Amino acid sequence: MRSQELERDASARTMDGAPPQGPVLPPATLGMLGGGQLGRFFVSAAHEMGYRVWVLDPDPHSPAGRIADRHLPAAYDDYAALDLLAQGCAAITTEFENVPAGTLDYLAKFVPVRPSAAAVAVCQNRIAEKTFLRDHGLPHGAFAPVQCEDDLRHANAGLFPGILKVARFGYDGKGQAVVNDREEALAAFRAFKGETCILEQKLKLDYEVSVVLARDGSGAVKSFPAAENSHRKGILDVSIAPARSSPCLRDSAAEYAELIAERLGYVGTLGVEFFVSRGQLYVNEMAPRPHNSGHYTVDACVTSQYEQQVRALCGLPLGDARAHSAAVMVNILGDLWFERSAAGERYREPDWSALAAYPNLKLHFYGKHHARHGRKMAHFTVIDSDFDRAVKTAMAARAAIGIKDE
Repeated sequence: MRSQELERDASARTMDGAPPQGPVLPPATLGMLGGGQLGRFFVSAAHEMGYRVWVLDPDPHSPAGRIADRHLPAAYDDYAALDLLAQGCAAITTEFENVPAGTLDYLAKFVPVRPSAAAVAVCQNRIAEKTFLRDHGLPHGAFAPVQCEDDLRHANAGLFPGILKVARFGYDGKGQAVVNDREEALAAFRAFKGETCILEQKLKLDYEVSVVLARDGSGAVKSFPAAENSHRKGILDVSIAPARSSPCLRDSAAEYAELIAERLGYVGTLGVEFFVSRGQLYVNEMAPRPHNSGHYTVDACVTSQYEQQVRALCGLPLGDARAHSAAVMVNILGDLWFERSAAGERYREPDWSALAAYPNLKLHFYGKHHARHGRKMAHFTVIDSDFDRAVKTAMAARAAIGIKDE
């Protein structure tokens, strides 16, 4: 039975239940699959633009769900909850690439869903992703699918040393292992319990960059300045924008990212990660959502990646992606809440006054229920008209709050 509240929130739809024609305008209700920090920023952007937002996420304490107009604490394959979402929302998007493609397909029968299930399906499986890059002539490292141990025994010797990764659900360095030879690869495959994997040749890495862009339903694209990224323990640590590379390389990265979006028929905000090896670009991964390295756009660009996500979802013209400041973003992980001493580990609140001393520093908390090691809890961005000063200030603030290189 549908409640009167649901009927009111479905008012942005046509009388026969078909998706509305033309742009979705406020005060319509938008749907978000996933309730993490990326979804939380989307909810904030949508609220500022006059929309309401419903979030579906199984976590009762999800950061996005806590500020949404309605939180549906249900699994992504809970069809009763999906029916509620479809009837209550004028358009639906995702902040989480591992939402089942079948869920997106199901919702698309009733309401516009952007990006499409087909585009997300390519990005959520590493084998499909690398095959897509190969088939479209995009630069990528050598790879081989691994379904069984024999695939490793007969893999091309040129793939070693390599990285063995689970084909699905790996992120932030999880589900992957550096393997120097076949025996190490076989041991890692067994440790992954024989799950389908991909073996990728390990490239000699100069540095990493990423491009975040938005593409609308007409094919118009706006790319943000490429960011240079560094990681700690497989998790993004620092993003510097614009990347400290040649303008030619930054332009090439944007061109490749835009070609990927075009070939995917993508609508929404997309993140593309690149390795730079011996001066050449190689596509590493695609993220069918806003990207951690694009957090800087909130403070340093005319339009943030999250506002672009709202605009692309609703069929509005994309905003200006131009940066008005140099920016350095630093991730704050849950490790910062744990102090180690000879007596053991103690939980304590970090000294936020160490960051308050920097006037050009913007601190963003994610509203997560509790801290734990490796969990992204917050980030800060330093903006400045002077690039070198932005980098120097951000590194000083990073040290002041207690983030240490290991």
